[in-house]
Amino acid sequence: MIQTLPAGLVAKATVAASSANLGPGFDSLGLALSLYDEIAVESTESGLRVEVDGEGAGQVPTGPEHLVVRAIERGLAAAGLRADGLIVRCRNAIPHSRGLGSSAAAVVGGLAAANGLVAQTDCTPCDERTLVQLSSEFEGHPDNAAAAVLGGAIVSWTEAGAQPVYSAARVQLHPDIRLHVAIPEVRSSTAETRVLLPEQVSHDDARFNLSRAALLVVALTERPDLLMAATEDALHQTQRAPAMPATAEFLQLLRRHGRAAVLSGAGPAVLALGTDPELPAEAREYAAAKGFDIRQVEVGEAVRWTSGVTASA
Repeated sequence: MIQTLPAGLVAKATVAASSANLGPGFDSLGLALSLYDEIAVESTESGLRVEVDGEGAGQVPTGPEHLVVRAIERGLAAAGLRADGLIVRCRNAIPHSRGLGSSAAAVVGGLAAANGLVAQTDCTPCDERTLVQLSSEFEGHPDNAAAAVLGGAIVSWTEAGAQPVYSAARVQLHPDIRLHVAIPEVRSSTAETRVLLPEQVSHDDARFNLSRAALLVVALTERPDLLMAATEDALHQTQRAPAMPATAEFLQLLRRHGRAAVLSGAGPAVLALGTDPELPAEAREYAAAKGFDIRQVEVGEAVRWTSGVTASA
């Protein structure tokens, strides 16, 4: 039987950006980044009010179709609850449509905020495994969603079936690795660039990516000196290049200078990994000329949620 939340419950969630694929780990590898969205939610007697500040303000829907709202409702339903009304406030720092997991963050943050409401009832909040499953159902693959749930670097996988089962395991990033994201002004979407990918790939390309994805786990955890070879890809980056020429050129410029650089997710942002604290001067000059915002970031933390906080916080 579905129970109704009492009015006046408040909760808050903080969720990280993420970069998926990391080159060869197509739809499998992910990394949380220290750009965070904050979500505050309050249960009310009726109605829906959605407020968005920061990234996406004035651009995303503010009705029941908003991803955070849909995720809150899904999280409540998983606990056997519903809300007659909600006030949802989103303070967004994750750029939208740049390949930094903003959609996954909205879903994971909404589910976590729902956990904060559920915890104030006699029902049971979702555990990490369930959060990965539910958020990946929204996404259709677990790389960004699992990184946002678990934080850090993750390896994810899907068990096919009538109802796919999504899972992930966290791996410890080597402490010497430094991360930079280059965020362009232009936008893109996974749906727009995924159509550029072929339906079938050769055994040679599949074998190449299998070896590089396995090597990348070693490079990320134990051998940063292997990052250049480990971030090579044959399945998606070159294929997506025509849709984002400035990104493709910047990626190659970084690699010519010995910095392991990859598309962040489906792009157009670029993620650079290495042990040097700064990017090469030529790369910074190119970024300034082409409108890329370069940010040094840390490894993102796991999603956090709290109960009983001030909803406007």
